[in-house]
Amino acid sequence: MIQLQRYVGSLLVGASLLAPMGVKAAGPTPSPRAEEHVRRYYDREHRDWHNWDDHEARAYRHWLMEERREHRYQEYARLRRQRQAEYWRWRHAHSDWR
Repeated sequence: MIQLQRYVGSLLVGASLLAPMGVKAAGPTPSPRAEEHVRRYYDREHRDWHNWDDHEARAYRHWLMEERREHRYQEYARLRRQRQAEYWRWRHAHSDWR
């Protein structure tokens, strides 16, 4: 009987210690926008950082398809460093683009 009381007592103490961690794990859910990860790219020539958001993605698509007249889309991250530098040169020259 005493062993059963010790077992139940240990179980209750353990559960009471784990309960706050369960509450913490089930905290408030973040908003969908908080989960978005904004990429940042460094421009070596101008020595500044650029956030890659929807606006930047539209500007890049315009540069690639209209200015460079490419026939297929290529992700910016997959471009060679020289082409990336070319894009940032154009972007600094057209900072007011839409």
